[in-house]
Amino acid sequence: MKKLLPLSLLLLLIIAASAQTPMQIHQKAILIDTHNDILSNILITKQDVGKLQTTGNFDLVRAKQGGLDGQIFSIWCGEEYGNGTAFAFANREIDSLYALIARNPGKITLVHNSKELKRAVKQQKMAAMIGVEGGHMIEDRMDYIDSLAKRGMNYLTLTWNNSTSWATSARDEVTKKDSLKHLGLTDYGKQIVKHLNDLGVMVDVSHVGEQTFYDVIATSTKPVIASHSCAWAIDPNRRNMKDDQLKALAKNGGVVCVNFYSGFVDSTYSAKSAAFIRQHRAELDSLTKVYHDGDLANIRLNEIYKSESDKIRPPLSLLIHHIDYIAKLIGVDHVGIGSDFDGAESYPLGMNSVTDYPKVTEELLKLGYSEKDVSKILGGNVIRVFKANVGK
Repeated sequence: MKKLLPLSLLLLLIIAASAQTPMQIHQKAILIDTHNDILSNILITKQDVGKLQTTGNFDLVRAKQGGLDGQIFSIWCGEEYGNGTAFAFANREIDSLYALIARNPGKITLVHNSKELKRAVKQQKMAAMIGVEGGHMIEDRMDYIDSLAKRGMNYLTLTWNNSTSWATSARDEVTKKDSLKHLGLTDYGKQIVKHLNDLGVMVDVSHVGEQTFYDVIATSTKPVIASHSCAWAIDPNRRNMKDDQLKALAKNGGVVCVNFYSGFVDSTYSAKSAAFIRQHRAELDSLTKVYHDGDLANIRLNEIYKSESDKIRPPLSLLIHHIDYIAKLIGVDHVGIGSDFDGAESYPLGMNSVTDYPKVTEELLKLGYSEKDVSKILGGNVIRVFKANVGK
């Protein structure tokens, strides 16, 4: 006669056999990254990110490996582009995204709403979306908003570091507050927010000043997004969001997507980075002449001196701390992922490219987050806000 296993042991064996690995949970979830700057870089480097690349943080091959289902590509230009040039530059970057999609129709497709997004995921294609990073690219013209929306703009970041004539930025509200002609949204700025609501374009409050933020919250009739920001309580950088802002965003129904950039994750990084740059100033100046872009030059400098730059990168645990802090403060329904990949020179150790997203899932599971909660953070919350704005 065969001996029967004790019921408790049998249950444990059944549970163990049915348990999913962190990677299985990660692949099951829909992962949406709300901010990546690769488009502005490839206008300079001419790289084809449809193929595997050895530099940078993103390409379609590595994105597949990392389980990235949807990417909001940043359309960005610096404040040196003003009226007469910024809108045209934005369209050049959108053209480059369209070209990437045309070259890789089996891998990536442009989506305009949550239904199309989920269809793309089902077809195992990356859902490509568009975020215009900086209100200066509309050149104070409402019809330019309409044009960008028709081309697929899913969110508009109201300011970059520079203010517009209708909204003040975080940088300017801190460094130029006494000399600003206005603070927060003007009446025209409020009209822009309302028009974005009407069009179903998400209002992005990353980069905006506190007064602009609260004016947006008071004006918008739909949930807003902070596409790439962290918690000010952990790193008091002007680009990060204070507790009261986070609470107001949650009350609005919005989502804050945590930025991976070392400078927004770690309060000690900026000083260490400045010392690193001083040591390699001549090389940085030479790279800037090559690329004609200071940010891209700094990215390349950190790649060249990787062993040195790695020493000043924060631990992965500190990035996870930002996600966990925000989730505990305002609820797991209001946190997302906005890596800022290809837009910065440094990220926490272990976060080197889009292949490394599964590490976030693994660390959240270790902290006791459920599969459902992890799914919300990876993309579910962004899809909810996307749907609330578009209507489908």
